[in-house]
Amino acid sequence: MSWSRALLTALAVCALLLAGSAGCGSGDAQARKRDRVSPSPVGKVLDDTDEQGRHYREVSKKGAPEVGIEVEPDASDDSWDVRLTVHDFRFSPAGVKPAAVAGRGTVRLLVDGRTVARLRVPEYRLAAGLVPHGTHHVTARLYADDGTVWAVHGKPVESTADITESAVQATPDGSKTPGSAPTRGPE
Repeated sequence: MSWSRALLTALAVCALLLAGSAGCGSGDAQARKRDRVSPSPVGKVLDDTDEQGRHYREVSKKGAPEVGIEVEPDASDDSWDVRLTVHDFRFSPAGVKPAAVAGRGTVRLLVDGRTVARLRVPEYRLAAGLVPHGTHHVTARLYADDGTVWAVHGKPVESTADITESAVQATPDGSKTPGSAPTRGPE
């Protein structure tokens, strides 16, 4: 009977050694897998970029985020009130992980193609100094948290309003009235 006990003991030791090494190996494999950066499953990153070189992230039209913009003059201080409406989109709070999550991110506000603000809320006051005399294009463009531009059919998800800042006009009683007038562009 001693040989059968020795055989059972030897088999038990081998089983423990194999289980222990398999456990160590799989833990290492899991650690390596966590360390790898995997491509985002949200949409497809295109070669096309915006003016700042940020790549477009193509998503299907069905369920794609949307943005609308409305800009009105604020006569009290010659600034402009910007209001955004979004559909299938959530504003990300500060400090989120820089990864693309479906329908989430920030809005960049551009005046004549130049970024003036990165928004995490649907309202903004555009300072008068950013809109000199003349007609300007104010654009709200949606970005994922990884910095890519949400896009549908190769075009960025954005909305533009045209605004015109006119010269200040004097009234007959000597007071001044602002000559600004918003005009709505395609949304």
